[in-house]
Amino acid sequence: MGELDHTRLAAFALLDAVLRLRRSLDDALHSLGEMPTRDRAASHRIAATVLRRLGSLDAVLEPFIKRAPPEGVKIILRIGAASLLLLDTPPHAAVATSVALARSKGFAPFAGLVNAVLRRVSETGAETLAQLDGPRLDTPAWLWTAWGSHARSIATAHLAEAPLDLSLRPGAAVPEGAVLLPTGSARLPAGIRVAELPGFAEGQFWVQDVAATLPALLLAAQPDENVADLCAAPGGKTAQLACTGARVTAIELNPNRIARLRENLTRLGCEVTLVEANAATWQPSALLDAVLLDAPCSATGTIRRHPDVAHLKRPRDVTALTAQQDQLIDAAIRMLKPGGRLIYAVCSLQPEEGEARLEAALARNPGLIRPAPFRPEDLPGLTEAITIRGDLRTTPAMWAERGGMDGFFAGRLVRV
Repeated sequence: MGELDHTRLAAFALLDAVLRLRRSLDDALHSLGEMPTRDRAASHRIAATVLRRLGSLDAVLEPFIKRAPPEGVKIILRIGAASLLLLDTPPHAAVATSVALARSKGFAPFAGLVNAVLRRVSETGAETLAQLDGPRLDTPAWLWTAWGSHARSIATAHLAEAPLDLSLRPGAAVPEGAVLLPTGSARLPAGIRVAELPGFAEGQFWVQDVAATLPALLLAAQPDENVADLCAAPGGKTAQLACTGARVTAIELNPNRIARLRENLTRLGCEVTLVEANAATWQPSALLDAVLLDAPCSATGTIRRHPDVAHLKRPRDVTALTAQQDQLIDAAIRMLKPGGRLIYAVCSLQPEEGEARLEAALARNPGLIRPAPFRPEDLPGLTEAITIRGDLRTTPAMWAERGGMDGFFAGRLVRV
């Protein structure tokens, strides 16, 4: 019997949580308990690889499976196939650890099937995988349809692991080996453990995808302005606003998320007022100069970093979220003084959560205008992200030669 690999045992738990229990990969990762950092990272990488390439892996396995096995066995076969075809695991080790995993999870009667199927995959799987339409197979049909003409370029970008992007405090040195992007973010290769980088403990930088930095840049907060960041956790945008010299109030409802927000801002040394409240009902003591609302959304723009999103979200989720987004936009408008500005943003690729929400807000609120479009100088190196209407729309296919970025929408409204 092969030796049980504890990283694959943990990867099984992560995949079972996502695919069967419909929990997020991050939540499942936090539930793993004590593990060495390196093993935890390896387990996450295995699970993320399976989720990223699930359709293709199933297509490779299908010819060798005559009758559908239990869901747990399917997960084990996917882990084995990913190990063989995508993670450079030696064939003997990939097969042996998968067989051991099957036995340890109570699927001993299927150990022979696991062994036979994965041996076949080791022989012909690479050739089969190369002939498949990976972007299409690995993208749920409803997302492919919703993304229209951009679907293939977005889905192709999702096949690659995302790099590590850092936002730097003003005056902080660019970490060794990082590339400085036109918008000011520092980019490192995937797989870097950020907590081990010099300057992390001292609060010189924080993890934030380059696209996620753009809404705060577009708000253009000024020193001494009174600004609110709604739905603020984990705090990247809050930190950006604090670095401008604005007086920032960060609103967050979830107690666990506000604890994380406080921890991050303390490490970064940011002076921010934290309020545990529902952003839809909270009111400031005085009307604000500006509000940043990065609203709860389907997060389909983050699939390359969070491949579980593609398997957890459904069209009905988008419909439910748009009602919440409208409520938050109306609340944000009530916080603004005349002439005050709102940046509404979502890390979603779905137009219902982006452009359509601004149009709906304008129709509901006669005292609201859409000001001048964003300009190329507002978004260095990203002119292609400015839409015909003058909003921001990034996709994972942008800056492909640099490693891509998350999908984001942002638009600006002003209260008159």
